[in-house]
Amino acid sequence: MTQLELFKATIAHEEHDQFLFYANFTPELERRIRTELNIDDGISLRKYFAMYAPVEVNMEPASDIEPPDFSPYFSDIEIPDNAYINGLGVLEIPGSMYHFTRYISPLRNASSLKDIEDFPYPNVEGYTHKNMKEKVEKAHHEGLVTCCSLTHMYEDAWQIRGYQEFLMDMISNQEICHFILDKIMERNLKKAIAAAKAGVDILVTGDDVANQRDLMFSPELWRKFIKCRWATVYQAAKKIKPDIQIWYHSDGNIWDIIPELIEIGVTILNPVQPECLDIKSVKEEFGKYIVIDGTIGTQSTMPFGTPDEVREVIKARKREIGYDGALILSPTHVLEPEVPIENIMAFIEEA
Repeated sequence: MTQLELFKATIAHEEHDQFLFYANFTPELERRIRTELNIDDGISLRKYFAMYAPVEVNMEPASDIEPPDFSPYFSDIEIPDNAYINGLGVLEIPGSMYHFTRYISPLRNASSLKDIEDFPYPNVEGYTHKNMKEKVEKAHHEGLVTCCSLTHMYEDAWQIRGYQEFLMDMISNQEICHFILDKIMERNLKKAIAAAKAGVDILVTGDDVANQRDLMFSPELWRKFIKCRWATVYQAAKKIKPDIQIWYHSDGNIWDIIPELIEIGVTILNPVQPECLDIKSVKEEFGKYIVIDGTIGTQSTMPFGTPDEVREVIKARKREIGYDGALILSPTHVLEPEVPIENIMAFIEEA
């Protein structure tokens, strides 16, 4: 079966022998894998290992678009030479090891709604969608799945505003939250509509709204600020392409909002962390509505298990979660540097 055929069987909840699988790697771990297995830098690891690899189909910026100058937002601090400002306008200062960075939010010092309104929010003004349909058709001809990444809603908002500041705004300055989230929704809505018109298979969406034990804030606040906006985006896309799949990511224990995610259109749920959720209960309660993508612990199995234990976990997931075909096997997050390469090979071979 091609990846596209296998994907169609997966989302249709049809039993099949093969399972889509994939993993992502932090830069240091990818370097070690390439060195140990002598894999050239020009070769995609997903392709090398025959992993599930949807083709990204996105709107593209015109060549003459100039990025905003975010530097005035950091004039009060000394910026290290190795720091950089990302596309959201967030300053990332490298940490003491590996890929970790410390975020400095551009609106951390905003003291009025006007300060919030004047910020150059990420948008797709001047972007084109003219080649998206052709890219989808080409990928489908090659037996590949297509996706469009909308990224986040809440996560982009707090990174721009500041984590503590945004959480406080949710209680005491709600108009700030609404304004920022509306700006981000506007971008996501345009991207979703373009993707649906082009015939893209999956919208990649999500927000980390939970910690290990519970939601980061009350379900009422989630509904008021976040759920309603994702619902608007999903409904607009589905109105154009009713069978477009909605992939949604949130780490942590999101049990309380899974029914509402399904209600607004989510069809593929990631990562369903086994350290935070009873994955068999998730399958029993919601399995007929969603495909489960993930379930392989990056806080447990992958870094600390043996290769044989990794294999046994994969076998158990196929048997207990994938019995109806509605399973994509993947570690629950990017694999960190401490993961043994032997465990990665065990995952790939067994998956």
